[in-house]
Amino acid sequence: MDVDFTSVDVSPSFKVCDSLIDRDKKSSCFRTTIRQEISSSLAKQSIQVTQSVDETIEVAITIQSNKEVKLTSIKSSDSLLVILPSLKAILKKSVEELPAIYPAIKRGIPVTTVYKLPIRIAVKN
Repeated sequence: MDVDFTSVDVSPSFKVCDSLIDRDKKSSCFRTTIRQEISSSLAKQSIQVTQSVDETIEVAITIQSNKEVKLTSIKSSDSLLVILPSLKAILKKSVEELPAIYPAIKRGIPVTTVYKLPIRIAVKN
């Protein structure tokens, strides 16, 4: 069962966010870090397209209570998947390359959460 990200006592966290005690600052640090890490990973990819793309997609990343992280879904237009068939593989690799994520905590117990992240895909041909 997935736990609502907003209802946990302690949000998922990266090591760089560990020193923060304030709940909101720690959550903000997590969101900022995951965006930066995925953006950096995507920027390293050599993406070839036959036509220009500029679309915001939504990815869902599941952070398991055992620290396992995986890409669980991608919401995008069908046309984007036709233009960029490697999108899922590229995003999956970006998620797999994330630094270790500590799971969210609810009542002192690590819990599985789903984090939804909007990503702008802008590639020129």
